[in-house]
Amino acid sequence: MSLFVRIFALNAVGLVAAAALLLGPVTVSTPVLPGEALTVLGGLAVLLAVNVLVLRVGLAPLGRLGRAMADADLLRPGARAVVSGPVETAALITTYNAMLDRLEAERAASAGRALSAQERERHRVARELHDEVGQTLTAVLLQLKRVADRAPGDLREELGQAQEATRAGLDEIRRIARRLRPGVLDELGLLSALRSLAGEFTTHGLTVRHDLRAGLPPLTEETELVLYRVAQEALTNTARHSGADRAELRLRPVADGIEVLVRDNGRGLGTAVREGAGIGGMRERALLIGGMLTIGAAGEGADGVGTAVRLRVPVKPVVLLGAGR
Repeated sequence: MSLFVRIFALNAVGLVAAAALLLGPVTVSTPVLPGEALTVLGGLAVLLAVNVLVLRVGLAPLGRLGRAMADADLLRPGARAVVSGPVETAALITTYNAMLDRLEAERAASAGRALSAQERERHRVARELHDEVGQTLTAVLLQLKRVADRAPGDLREELGQAQEATRAGLDEIRRIARRLRPGVLDELGLLSALRSLAGEFTTHGLTVRHDLRAGLPPLTEETELVLYRVAQEALTNTARHSGADRAELRLRPVADGIEVLVRDNGRGLGTAVREGAGIGGMRERALLIGGMLTIGAAGEGADGVGTAVRLRVPVKPVVLLGAGR
């Protein structure tokens, strides 16, 4: 029954009851007698109670829809309002859910284009850093060596310092280029790239252990890149913000796909979690490959509970041609 019919029927019942009282044997004296007043007030109370009940039941789905709209987050897709209530309300909720489907699809498509453009730009900048700036610094380093070989003794120390500064700048350029575009991922695969990543973040203040299991299902290039970028961003956040001295990087197959986990023994997320561009970027990348990203407490650490970043990606089984023959 629609909300319109319900309210109309309730109002009609009230008007019919009032007309029956006026045309029936019930009369109202002047002044009003106590019994007559109780009868009128009792009938009014019954009508108001039924009205409140009908409106509460009829408008409850709208309240649930409002809460669902307030909690909607396109970075956490899949949540939908429950379709219930009168015909008009159910149609409104169905339309809202369909709108969310379109928005999530459009956001995923636009995010995919943006991230693809970002990766192309990273690749271009990394190539220019490696080929142009790197070669220039290498030439400067060789020139300094030739000058140092012919320079008098009192200048050799200063030239040596200039060589060390140039060599350090060259190493930094190469490190930035590797972070912009992990060549090891293209050349040696995901496992080697993650091992290299763990070694890169292992410094004097942070030790990163890795547990990278072989026997992974076949992965697309896009999936491997997303897994690498999520691990890279999680370790970056650990090194910059967590205050941890130990971290762990895991990659393993699970029942329905593959999972990458980065956790540390730092101070944890705290009570108020404000997601910045880094976490938002990880969620965007996870959506591109249909993955589920969760961020929570790791449950370890002496001074804090730590943080765990987990990305689980479903992987479709590969059907081999001719299997079963």
